[in-house]
Amino acid sequence: MSGLRLIRCGADPRGDWLLERLSLPPGSTVQAAEQWTPPASPERLLFLLTVDELGPGEDCIRLLRRLRALPETALSGCLAGVLVLGRTELDTKDLGRRLIFTLNLAGCGFPEGPLAEATGSMRNLAVTRRNHGLASLEEAWVFAARDLVRRLTDFTAPRFEKPRLLVLHASERSTSNTLALADLVLAALDPRFRVRTLSLRNGTIEDCRGCGYQICSHFASKGSCFYGGSISQEVLPAVQDCEALLLLLPNYNDSVGANVMAFINRLTSLHVSKSIQGQRLYALVVSGYSGGDLVAQQALGALCLNKRFLLPPGFCLMATANDPGQALLLPGIREQAAAFAARMGAELLE
Repeated sequence: MSGLRLIRCGADPRGDWLLERLSLPPGSTVQAAEQWTPPASPERLLFLLTVDELGPGEDCIRLLRRLRALPETALSGCLAGVLVLGRTELDTKDLGRRLIFTLNLAGCGFPEGPLAEATGSMRNLAVTRRNHGLASLEEAWVFAARDLVRRLTDFTAPRFEKPRLLVLHASERSTSNTLALADLVLAALDPRFRVRTLSLRNGTIEDCRGCGYQICSHFASKGSCFYGGSISQEVLPAVQDCEALLLLLPNYNDSVGANVMAFINRLTSLHVSKSIQGQRLYALVVSGYSGGDLVAQQALGALCLNKRFLLPPGFCLMATANDPGQALLLPGIREQAAAFAARMGAELLE
């Protein structure tokens, strides 16, 4: 696929400076967000957003609202990346994550690490500068942006004859609406999927202790982690061996549960060793009250933006159910579960 369509939101000289150095592929076009309309056929999209001292401007809010109004197949077949440039240390990650989540609701997919950001100080790029021997933080910003352009341009979604799906949860079956919803999805899944389910309730789940890079790399090279235990012995190898990860995420105080968070933190060893190679991320989120979108964006941020899982179109199915068994009584839930399973098959199967 030749060229990208770059959609620019926010008039800012710093955006001009970046565009002059971005090295877009031949055939690319640049368009203001106000003039952009969803394409009639699949495109590679690159969004460039700038944020001032007060946060996202009215143009960014209008873009998010326009995208939220789109049907869930409006961007089917499209692949996108996001660049965000801020004036302070705030808002860049939040705005990028919100935009990616909103685009995903409209059927857009994303390659690994689809967000490149520069805060006002650009100190968030210090590691990139050090790791690649760059002379300045400004050079690190250009490097990160160009790297995203390259990955977005070159990306081809892998497909499989018999994809391996790993289902991870930390719920009690007798009371869990999330597990009940997962049963509906798995029952509707194409039989060519090879499904493995693991509970994070089994054994003691130690959280990441924040080892230094050298120590983490040492254990990662041996396929392990400082703490060992069931995460290293069973869960991390299972993540390496799967083509897609389905996380079951009941909403705990507008967050994923403690065991799931510990699992996410321990994935750092696979990220360091580059053992996460093209795995898709899926999630089922069930909230007793509200906030399912917060949990979905938390999973998206942790595993797609940071750990570099691929984000397929419509990666998350969300529901609101409180009492045990209530999820199965929601209007249209079986049809939604079947549609979610069908999307997984369309994305992964050859």
